[in-house]
Amino acid sequence: MDADILTLKLSFEQDVVLVRQRARQLSKLLGFQAQDQTRIATTVSEIARNALTYGGGGRVEFLLNGKTAPQVFVIRISDHGPGIADLDDILEGRYQSRTGMGMGILGAFRLMDQFQIESRPGAGTQVLLKKLLPAKVSLISQSRLSEITAELAHMRPQDASGEVQQQNQELLRALEELRIRQEDLARMNDELEDTNRGVVALYAELDQKADDLRRASELKSRFLSNMTHEFRTPLNSIIALSRLLYARADGELTPEQEKQVRFISKAAEDLSTLVNDLLDLAKVEAGRVEVHPSEFTVQDLFSTLRGMLKPLLVSEQVVLVFDEPEGIPTLQTDEAKLSQILRNFISNALKFTERGKVRVSAELNSSGAMVFSVADTGAGIPSSQHDFIFEEFTQLPHPSQKQVKGTGLGLPLTKKLAGLLGGTVGIDSRPGEGSTFYAVIPPIYAAPGSAVVEIESNWELDPDCTPVLVVENNPEIFMYYERFLKGSGFQAIHASTAKQAQVAVQRYEFQVIVLNLQLQGEDAWTFLARLKRQEETRKVPVIAIGDVADQAKALGLGASIYKLKPVDRTWLLDSLTQFSKREVKRKILLIDDEEVTRYWLKNLLSSTGARFLETAHGLEGIRMARELQPQVILLDLVMPVMRGEEVLDQLKSDPATKHIPVIIVSSKQLQPQEHDSLSKKVVAILPKTLLSRSEGWPVLLGALQRAGWNSFLQTARS
Repeated sequence: MDADILTLKLSFEQDVVLVRQRARQLSKLLGFQAQDQTRIATTVSEIARNALTYGGGGRVEFLLNGKTAPQVFVIRISDHGPGIADLDDILEGRYQSRTGMGMGILGAFRLMDQFQIESRPGAGTQVLLKKLLPAKVSLISQSRLSEITAELAHMRPQDASGEVQQQNQELLRALEELRIRQEDLARMNDELEDTNRGVVALYAELDQKADDLRRASELKSRFLSNMTHEFRTPLNSIIALSRLLYARADGELTPEQEKQVRFISKAAEDLSTLVNDLLDLAKVEAGRVEVHPSEFTVQDLFSTLRGMLKPLLVSEQVVLVFDEPEGIPTLQTDEAKLSQILRNFISNALKFTERGKVRVSAELNSSGAMVFSVADTGAGIPSSQHDFIFEEFTQLPHPSQKQVKGTGLGLPLTKKLAGLLGGTVGIDSRPGEGSTFYAVIPPIYAAPGSAVVEIESNWELDPDCTPVLVVENNPEIFMYYERFLKGSGFQAIHASTAKQAQVAVQRYEFQVIVLNLQLQGEDAWTFLARLKRQEETRKVPVIAIGDVADQAKALGLGASIYKLKPVDRTWLLDSLTQFSKREVKRKILLIDDEEVTRYWLKNLLSSTGARFLETAHGLEGIRMARELQPQVILLDLVMPVMRGEEVLDQLKSDPATKHIPVIIVSSKQLQPQEHDSLSKKVVAILPKTLLSRSEGWPVLLGALQRAGWNSFLQTARS
């Protein structure tokens, strides 16, 4: 129920100024920040001026909705004027008034959490503006509301000039400019943070590697200990001694001796790199590498890599690009090892790309796994060598190989790290077209021997059902929803958090959303307000489910209906049917090379309400029948390339299409033997000459009835 705070009449110009001041004062008393105070005051005064200018006056009511958090600040502005004739154009941003910019209503729609307007010619206009109270504001009780009313009464209104309208419009433009500048500033900050995050990540990785080495030295097997001692100690000694000689610690060197010492030092350093890669591989194979899953986003991972790999861009002819990931859920795997996989891919791409672009991207595949790709514009790799490059010590000949040295162990190590995370690696490449290295990694790491974790974001929509998003954190309650909807034509798609639900509505189009308003640890009210504020989701019906009497607040924020728990199956199905407006349409496939005939048949069958699929080619018709599964096929016999008889034979020999009824509609004169042969395969054979407009419908109706459309045709016949 709404609690009244203040009501003001709109009769004169000064009243608009007073309404603006009271809106700002009241929003301040309710705990809104300065920016929101300006938004509320600007919105209220602009709508109030419209009521005075176009409605001849009216009334402004300030109310507080809800007795539980979050409460809603509601402003109702009404007039008894002629109404708004161009309301749809205004809301779509296509209208510009003769006296101004037409930004008042549209600006209010953008600045408030919830905006509702009702206007009928001759019956006036009513506008509802709603704003959720900030989360940090304590619950406002009736006694506190009385104190606010008293404080408001002691605040004297100030005089204002008559240029309020111009000021409001300038403020709307200023707010828009401020938003653009804030976005520019945010982009600049992101670029700075990329570099800083890369430096921080490097230091953190160095610290982590130092800790890993200290732990590994205590836990590694005798084999790895012997390998470390037997290889690294002599190599370090050789490198250290060669540096002493090169520094002339024991006297001058002849030019020939200096060259020999330089060769020794370089060979020792190359061998040291090889040994380090070998030990990394041996640790993975020996099971000495532990996976440490953590929660992170692909955006943060790309941001870190972007800052970390900038120093590798030594050529101005090569550009490193990271595609912005969209609709990707939070990952829960080993970020350090995934980062190492991508660094190996990117560093290889930068080494062997002389000019062009290296592009890094990420996306979810059809099975719900993450696919990280690194594509370059280099020379490419023949398909015959794709399998060999992931084997140890394999190095393909390349013109830049003389300048860029490697051990041939980077890609094998990458393959083993991906396997450690439960994923795979691969390559798509052709000579002259560049290469794309990719890693397929599960978004949630499942330890070996543990149960596979089902990824809730891996939704599979049934094309024959109407998808319903159910936002419910209790898996047992969601199981009841699944049982309720089984066999009903609706499919329950589960989201256990508001974050998952937001990803779902961005990825799919839902006809209805069922929302539990008491999500554990989640702000379902803010999610509901966001749904109704966003253009792409504000028209989606929301069925709100709660365990307290919050009906007024739920409906006020845009829910279509409210229901106290528990929910019964009949009520749920009735509500889904009411709000989804689900229509079951049968499909008719027309295979005829004559466009006029297809048009004529569609016109003749229009009263069935069926969905028409059509093609002029037999092969295309076979493909459409197999993939789209129509309920009946109308087939012509005389067509180019493939005759109708051949199409019919293939349809009836394919297990996927042999059950689909076929009606032949053709102008071909059939011999008795041909007619008898075809009659065994089809429902009916109808000559086109008989299907005139006067008698065509009864003939087709009878054929469709024989094809099993009796119940479906009752509506069309009536």
